[in-house]
Amino acid sequence: MAEFLDVLDEKGNPTGDKKLKTEIHRDGNWHKAVHIWIINSEGRVLIQKRSPTVDNLPNMWDIPSAGHISAGESPITSAIRETEEELGLKLGENDFEYLFSVTQEAIREGGQYINREFNDVYLVKKDLDLSKLKLQKEEVSEVKFIFYKDLEAVINRGDKEFVSHPEEYKKLFQELHKRYP
Repeated sequence: MAEFLDVLDEKGNPTGDKKLKTEIHRDGNWHKAVHIWIINSEGRVLIQKRSPTVDNLPNMWDIPSAGHISAGESPITSAIRETEEELGLKLGENDFEYLFSVTQEAIREGGQYINREFNDVYLVKKDLDLSKLKLQKEEVSEVKFIFYKDLEAVINRGDKEFVSHPEEYKKLFQELHKRYP
């Protein structure tokens, strides 16, 4: 299904235009996405392994749920939709805590894929039985919990199995250290 996204200027303001997601990435337009981190009561964060069939960064460990904000959609509506689509997890608006926003730019595939995003980052505090999650196989091949300090150590070592989100990881771990010393 064709997905349209709102086009933003370099400061994150809507331009009033919308484009197909493929055109946004072809042309390098700024747009918005949501990143949803899930942490349990033991301080373990959920991570997902991207499916081997996804176009972008297959077989890499990443944020447990993330996605583009469709044209006209609010960030929280997108967050609810993405966690249900990717993980089969039905959550309500009150389950999501907005943490911060970060910008991210990446050029891949010899300049054929240009990603310029404003990412709204959310935290969900929830104990989950991983066997009850319904993973969207086209997007997610595996999920697991990892203690956040262990994840931080792996990220800081520069493990190439993880999708790069340097600014987001830094801010996330600062926040988690305050809450889960």
